[in-house]
Amino acid sequence: MSRVFIIHGWGGFPQEAWFPWLKQQLETKGIAVQVLLMPDSETPRIDTWVTFLAQQIGQPDADTYLVGHSIGVQTILRYLETINTTIGGVLAVAGFYKLIPGSLEGPREEEIAKPWLDIPIDNKKVKQNVSKVTAIFSDNDPFVGLDNVDIFINNLGAEIVVLKGKGHMGASEGFKEIPEILTEVEKMINNK
Repeated sequence: MSRVFIIHGWGGFPQEAWFPWLKQQLETKGIAVQVLLMPDSETPRIDTWVTFLAQQIGQPDADTYLVGHSIGVQTILRYLETINTTIGGVLAVAGFYKLIPGSLEGPREEEIAKPWLDIPIDNKKVKQNVSKVTAIFSDNDPFVGLDNVDIFINNLGAEIVVLKGKGHMGASEGFKEIPEILTEVEKMINNK
């Protein structure tokens, strides 16, 4: 049975944005879905988030799919560095390797983001441990620039979807449904 884990972003929680909708849509198709409540959401740390994700997943396999939003995508990529199993796929929503300069709100946010931006990701190991990566971006994201498109292609061989006018695709934009996210997860699961 396919298992989908949804990992929210910085300051996020399971009931926000499109997470409940995606969970419900996938569950109607018989897919097991968990929207994780990540620890200390306001001050995300790599070690804490990756360890928590690993505990929640347990034994990953080819029927494991990970959907991340923003820093949740970083968490997934860093988790994939730590395993030696190929999972079914990753859907990266507003994921990033770099942020738009000046987009963070000040020194505290910059300090929290620094390790996520500065500690390199072992992209070769990540690629070995995932069958498919699809990355969805918005053309007007205030934090994640479209320069990340080429980075995701070059580093992970990702398929890319660019949406118009969806911002950071989080709670602040008020999107309760983003159909393209469901489409891409279903494609990933059905095209094994």
